[in-house]
Amino acid sequence: MHLQHKFSFFFLLVLSLAISSKVTAQSKVETFTAKNAVYLEIGGNAGQYAFTYGRLFYQAGAFKLTGSAGISLWADRVEGSTVFNPAVPLEVSGIIGSGNHHLELGLGVTPHLATSLDFNPETLELEDKVVFGSLIPLRIGYRYQKPEGGFFFRVGYTPFFTVPVGDREDWVFTPIFAGLSFGKSF
Repeated sequence: MHLQHKFSFFFLLVLSLAISSKVTAQSKVETFTAKNAVYLEIGGNAGQYAFTYGRLFYQAGAFKLTGSAGISLWADRVEGSTVFNPAVPLEVSGIIGSGNHHLELGLGVTPHLATSLDFNPETLELEDKVVFGSLIPLRIGYRYQKPEGGFFFRVGYTPFFTVPVGDREDWVFTPIFAGLSFGKSF
């Protein structure tokens, strides 16, 4: 009986130490002091590429919210020449995790201009036509970012919806797309 009390006391002591160390570890989530980031994104929200600025605007423990805006020039081939049309990828992401490694979940919108050929039935000629388009990208990915700043990297699965605006009449879902970003947070 005496041995059973010692074992019970030892078990309770180990259990209480394990629980208290786990609680202490969870309360020591680092606050991000590097709230800004500049980076190059290839694929992803940008479609092709974008130079992007991001800002962390909310943090509570291991959860953070960021917003980003970028600029890109998409190349369109029209009648043998290349035309560059602007695109502006915008995104809001939730970042989950502590330390340097994070899960990133995001939703964005990428308005853009596109050039196409349009047939004019009155003159019977082809004419350049600039139309407005928009994408709604989603993001599930990995984000490497130190709380104090420095090298920044993320990679993600970024399927997107093409919005029925401009000359498009229906929604189109593109399930296979990805993005890669790297730059600096400060």
